[in-house]
Amino acid sequence: MDTETIKRVRKLNQQHAYTSIQMHEAVARKAGLSGTDHKYLGFLMEKGQMTAGELSSLTGLTTGAVTGLIDRFEKKKLVKRRFAEDDRRKVIIEPNTEKIMTLFVPLYKEYRSKSEKLLASFSDKEIKVIETYFLKAIEIMNETTDRLNTK
Repeated sequence: MDTETIKRVRKLNQQHAYTSIQMHEAVARKAGLSGTDHKYLGFLMEKGQMTAGELSSLTGLTTGAVTGLIDRFEKKKLVKRRFAEDDRRKVIIEPNTEKIMTLFVPLYKEYRSKSEKLLASFSDKEIKVIETYFLKAIEIMNETTDRLNTK
């Protein structure tokens, strides 16, 4: 592949990332959250219940910042704290999936519909290429994150 094509696609990838941040910030504001809080709530939705320490490790936030994050979520009834049955010193953070979905589904409805129509416009072969790109790009980002977090 020639250098110009690589540059053009890299620029599109950056533009996609920037536009994604803008959209998620707008969704978060409509939901009464900050963009980063909105995305950290996504971690809880994806991974399920976890301790504050696990959320800290996952996000790279300090434990103090995670406590503030959980306080904000709890105030909006988006999560619930409960003590671990095996060790009452541990606090488990449980996402309130129903409340979270009620809050966000309407905000993403049009975007999701248009995205699904866009994906349906590609052939199975093209979808496989897109899927492969995302899987490998995620792997590279995870490797980069791990490397940066260990230095």
